[in-house]
Amino acid sequence: MFILDTLLLAPLKGVMWMGQKLGDMAQEELCDDGRIKEDLMALQLKFELDEISQQEYDQRENELLDRLDAMTDLEEMEI
Repeated sequence: MFILDTLLLAPLKGVMWMGQKLGDMAQEELCDDGRIKEDLMALQLKFELDEISQQEYDQRENELLDRLDAMTDLEEMEI
């Protein structure tokens, strides 16, 4: 019975583990202030090269700064 349970549950455990790892990676990327700062620099470069409009730049910059602020607030709450 134990072998049967192991064989049936192994794929499910593997899928659950993979989902957890993907969730962890997504959370890490969202909370990486270095990544957000890189995105801000890349955004500024696109704007300076006239690849995006002022409106697009302002909108995306506000989104990135909001993420950075939210992340800072979370870090302060954890301390």
